[in-house]
Amino acid sequence: MSVAGKQPPPTPLERPGSLLVPTWTKTGIALLYDEVSENAYDIRLKLTKEVLTIQKQDVVCVSGRDHSANHRTVTLRRQPVGGLGLSIKGGAEHKVPVVISKIFKNQAAEQTGMLFIGDAIIQVNGINVESATHEEVVHLLRNAGDEVTITVQYLREAPSFLKLPLGSPGPSSDHSSGTSSPLFDSGLHLNGNSTNTAPSSPSSPIANEPKYEKRWLDTLSVPLSMARISRYKTGTDKLRSNAFEVLALDGVSTGILQFYTAQESADWLRAMSTNISDLTLQNMKMANKCCSPSDQVIHMGWVNERLEGTGSSQLYKFKFLALKGSSFYIFSTPPVSTLDWVRAEKIYNLCEVLFKIHKLWLADDCWLQANLYLGIHQDFDLEDQRPYCFSVMVGHGKSHYFNVELGSELAVWEKSFQRAIFLEVQRTGSKTYMCSWQGDTLCFTVDFALGFTCFDSKTKNVLWRFKFSQLKGSSDDGKTRVKLLFQNTDTKQIETKELEFQDLTAVLHCIHSFIAAKVASVDPVFIDSQSIARKYMYSN
Repeated sequence: MSVAGKQPPPTPLERPGSLLVPTWTKTGIALLYDEVSENAYDIRLKLTKEVLTIQKQDVVCVSGRDHSANHRTVTLRRQPVGGLGLSIKGGAEHKVPVVISKIFKNQAAEQTGMLFIGDAIIQVNGINVESATHEEVVHLLRNAGDEVTITVQYLREAPSFLKLPLGSPGPSSDHSSGTSSPLFDSGLHLNGNSTNTAPSSPSSPIANEPKYEKRWLDTLSVPLSMARISRYKTGTDKLRSNAFEVLALDGVSTGILQFYTAQESADWLRAMSTNISDLTLQNMKMANKCCSPSDQVIHMGWVNERLEGTGSSQLYKFKFLALKGSSFYIFSTPPVSTLDWVRAEKIYNLCEVLFKIHKLWLADDCWLQANLYLGIHQDFDLEDQRPYCFSVMVGHGKSHYFNVELGSELAVWEKSFQRAIFLEVQRTGSKTYMCSWQGDTLCFTVDFALGFTCFDSKTKNVLWRFKFSQLKGSSDDGKTRVKLLFQNTDTKQIETKELEFQDLTAVLHCIHSFIAAKVASVDPVFIDSQSIARKYMYSN
């Protein structure tokens, strides 16, 4: 195969105009979901241009000396009205600690300034209750007398159901029967069994005692450069409900980030994806400073590739794709140095690949299946539930089937493949393939300027030549043979030229690439008119 042609000037990298979105700086409350225990923990997310930070609440000493490490020992004086002024949830019978779930305003617990919602009760009057049931702790607190000393520790990863959410009902315990539920508040703001009928002085912090505050503290920072996002449960095609996971380049994971509404989840997903895309664009610009004009990176990013066969433990696996110079690269991990580019799992010539969108998820919950090519057909199993899917067909009838998280990402990949292929066609100028017919060894050339030429491989004598506009149809046997139907400009008759190639698929893809690039060079709006993803991405 020979390659010839002139080099077009490099085109500057840019995000497609219709996809421009500002870089996000965002803060909000979410849940960290533990798939093993099926519990969710309150967290706060802080998003900047380059980092996603996860914060968890903790109680910190803000003044005075704290001699008890993470434990606080507090003495409560039971009040005639309001009792201890707190409610609790949880218990060992449900494999969760007993946690303060409510603190009532202007009552004993609040007046100490040392107790907080989310504090796990460790001891009651010196008795360890870490393994106690809910009823046992309730009994101890109600029968502890007028002065109760409790030791607590703030539970940074308390399941969210142990803390009273906004709008939840008040205490649900049936105090008349003496029973309570560990998953509902047991109110200890009543008098309990007090032995002293005289009013007791309210609990209050001593002047020289340490003071505490509940604060959000950074627990994990995830760099967004080359990070990837997944909304799917591992090994399945099932979307997590209002949740996704962010994984850094070094493999560090945020865990499952869960949101209260679908809109919140979509907003955060879009914000993080935008920042990741912007950082990827910066990395591409840096890489291109070290590359020649003919070897520029057009686009790169994470996708999910569907694995072949049914015996795989995972249906999809993360892959990193790149369109650079004349090639389409598939990596298991992103290239971070010049040497990494030769370590790709697969490398294909861009003129010999075919990009095809398979599915778009529309607002009316139906699939849009779009074909972006003519003359070649291959059936795909489309029974999976992932909405934004495309394939890249390569030589010898093989293909790679990919999925992305957002419709906007699908639109960018579609446009980037078109642009990269068209640039490569213009750079290459022509491609020549060895072929045969009736025992003769021939050469078949696809030329951007001249069209199609067939000549004898030995004598170099031209057997026939046609322009792109003269090609009126084609058919093939799906293996090695193709029939090309050309219209003679003089006689207007159709002439059939039959050829046999070792890799027919690559040749047909090349013909498609050159014709599409030729049309695009004549009609500037051709690319946008062919874009299925860009038309429908905002319908999602």
